[in-house]
Amino acid sequence: MKYMDCFRFLAERRNGELVVTSAGNSGKAWWAVSRDTEATFYLDASMGLSTMFGAGLALSLPDQKIWAFMGDGAFCMNPGTLMVERQLDLPNLTHILVSNRHYGATSNAPLPNQKLNDYVAMAESMGVERAFSFDNLEALRDGYDSVISGGNKGYSFVVLEVEPMTPDEQKSNPQPPFDGPDLKYIFGTHVQNISGRKVLNYRL
Repeated sequence: MKYMDCFRFLAERRNGELVVTSAGNSGKAWWAVSRDTEATFYLDASMGLSTMFGAGLALSLPDQKIWAFMGDGAFCMNPGTLMVERQLDLPNLTHILVSNRHYGATSNAPLPNQKLNDYVAMAESMGVERAFSFDNLEALRDGYDSVISGGNKGYSFVVLEVEPMTPDEQKSNPQPPFDGPDLKYIFGTHVQNISGRKVLNYRL
């Protein structure tokens, strides 16, 4: 499955979810297809913790659906996040693992053991009941409503098997144009507006 085709599809089907992206290509790809300036937190230097950020949002905003993207390079740095996510079992959190079997942010260096890593099996070994994998766009379209968008059936772990970005794609997809303080303020203000919950307690 082409990386950018997969992300375009998700952006088209998104329906109000708050999004957290991981460091590296997922943030670039999501910015390229969504140009979202308010409802996405582009978490740079996340080191495998983007889904923990997403879990915090999901826990504090139970009526708001959260998508948390993570590359498999980041996931392999901290697979223990699955234990926390499974214990919380938040029905409004979807962990979207973007698996290209490479470290996309470091010139597509291959992951160790890349052909044998079974991320769904890893999730299931930690008790995750809703663990799914898609390796083509047609299957993703068919499964989207029941797997990614649908229902309060429990926490979902979704693996998207994609081809690594080409060098041209990486060059044409720049980093989202936000620094940390701007992003915190913009995203925090949006969360306040949609939830009525106090997030920011200071004035600029």
